Amino acid sequence: MDAKTAVLIFLALTHADVCVASTKKTDIRYDPTWESLDSRPLPTWYDEAKIGVFVSWGVFSVPSFGNEWFWEYWQGQRVPEYVQYMKDNYKPDFTYADFARDFTAEFYDAEAWAELFAASGAKYIVFITKHHGGFCNWATNVSFNWNSMMVGPKRDLVGEMSQALRSKTDLRLGLYHSLFEWFHPLYLQDKANNYTTNRFAKEKTIPELYELVNTYKPDIVWSDGDWEATDNYWGSREFLAWLYNDSPVKEEVVTNDRWGHGDHCEHGGFLTCHDRYNPGVLQPRKWEDAMTIDKKSWGFRREAVLEDFLTMDEIIAVLAETVSCGGNMLINVGPTIYGMISPIFEERLRQMGEWLKVNGEAIYASKPWVAQNDTVTPGVWYTQRGGTVYAIVLKWPESGQLILGSALPKTGMKVNLLGYTEGSFSWQNASPKGISITIPTIPVNKMPCQWAWVFAMT
Repeated sequence: MDAKTAVLIFLALTHADVCVASTKKTDIRYDPTWESLDSRPLPTWYDEAKIGVFVSWGVFSVPSFGNEWFWEYWQGQRVPEYVQYMKDNYKPDFTYADFARDFTAEFYDAEAWAELFAASGAKYIVFITKHHGGFCNWATNVSFNWNSMMVGPKRDLVGEMSQALRSKTDLRLGLYHSLFEWFHPLYLQDKANNYTTNRFAKEKTIPELYELVNTYKPDIVWSDGDWEATDNYWGSREFLAWLYNDSPVKEEVVTNDRWGHGDHCEHGGFLTCHDRYNPGVLQPRKWEDAMTIDKKSWGFRREAVLEDFLTMDEIIAVLAETVSCGGNMLINVGPTIYGMISPIFEERLRQMGEWLKVNGEAIYASKPWVAQNDTVTPGVWYTQRGGTVYAIVLKWPESGQLILGSALPKTGMKVNLLGYTEGSFSWQNASPKGISITIPTIPVNKMPCQWAWVFAMT
């Protein structure tokens, strides 16, 4: 065994040990220090799930122009195209708060959304409760008159989604929450004081987090808005200690890494590091690629054109690479102000679900293998589960031969194409290493799927 192979095996085994953490009740209590909090084993369900759907919805869905940072780009950074958009379309005295009354959500059907998310093959969702503009999508006691019960929909959007998921599906509920708010007076005052005061954190952010956890009992608390102030200001470590020790979800809850300046990619449950994080190599800790179907935005955009959306080939490629390298993929959709998920998002999610019906055994509950991508054939990513190694092949081999330079020849090994019912494929040792799989001509109506194909070596 060469040194590189030894390192890869060590990382794979280390990752497996971390990710298959027991979720049984223990008497362990965690202190509000990163040394203690980071020692908490990641609940097993999260690593096994592999795929989640992120739902980016809020008042920013009303202008539905540019992206979800509309308010900041318009009145904070004064980005010219946003300023001009408002001049061209709204009265001079129009404020961002005026958008809220048009956030009507009249077609929002949480059960229909839950059915779609289940059909996508995802195992959890992450639903925006509050973005950086501060508007709360739930019936909060903390944010008076800037929430979905008091203005706009006049409905508990989070509560309806929570109820639908738990009554109609087996998907787990994740809640996204922004620590900071661009223009909240208390936050701006604390910021001006160089965060030596923390009224906003104590009176707004932390009470919201406690309220969300106690009311909706989420399986994931997905924090954001962490880059300006440290976790000392936010009181994040104290909140996480409560979450892990005493909250109603202490046994199963999972958290991310965005809890204060300097914490991301270092501390917390799983690592997100940055948006659309996809390192392409095996990581020693569990991570998540939060990515978007719309390449330019998390929220719905009325000006989007077809080429702005990822194709299914691109989505499956991201999924294969992410899972092979030990991550989860969190795929984003942006609903409209009316509460509709537009057809292109729906189509992508349902097509992903169809692919997973055929190839899910190579994804769910899989582990990284000793190699992530093939050394000879580009566009091949590996996973393993039990005694089977899976090669996810992004491009169908036209020559009738598939050479897998990283595969390990084993006497008696069988090679099957997932979803193909006409028997196993013959193979032989390749030179200088690996195997060469002979692929017969397969009629179109016998092909198991449309985009990427999975060869199982058992």
